[in-house]
Amino acid sequence: MIKIVVVGATALFLTASPIAHAQTPSPATPERLNIADRNSLTDLRIELVKAALQLTPDQEKLWPPVESAIRARAEDRKARVAKVSETVGRRVDQNSIEVMRNRDPIAFMQRRSEALAQRSADLDKLAEAWQPLYKTFSPEQRRHMAALALFVLHDMSEAVERRRAQPDEED
Repeated sequence: MIKIVVVGATALFLTASPIAHAQTPSPATPERLNIADRNSLTDLRIELVKAALQLTPDQEKLWPPVESAIRARAEDRKARVAKVSETVGRRVDQNSIEVMRNRDPIAFMQRRSEALAQRSADLDKLAEAWQPLYKTFSPEQRRHMAALALFVLHDMSEAVERRRAQPDEED
């Protein structure tokens, strides 16, 4: 039974990943996921992680901080994406030569620094939330968590590669 859940979760992560990491919408490109869809995707991922881990009743008591940290991280990501969209939106009336001429590398580095600091803080909070629960995991649960983490890391590296292949819209 657990193998079916893990395979199902894996399949969902692999198929839902491109949706979750959809390109940041620009004024010329309609938004691919609305807020309700993003919230539903977050809910689904949370439920899949719980199902794959098969938490015991004692472990369920340690789950709320993990879920809260996951949701906070998703909200912060939405805010970062909105900020990038706003920056891109302000430049929609400029042609590419004007955008290149008006670039401010210092402001870009400051924006990147702020975004990375926020992501770092969110990841620290997530690790802190997981730690008490992870300490209670059986060897099998630890293997399932490791497998889920590998899929997430693989998905993240693909998203980074897709972003690198796209023109720099944030600057």
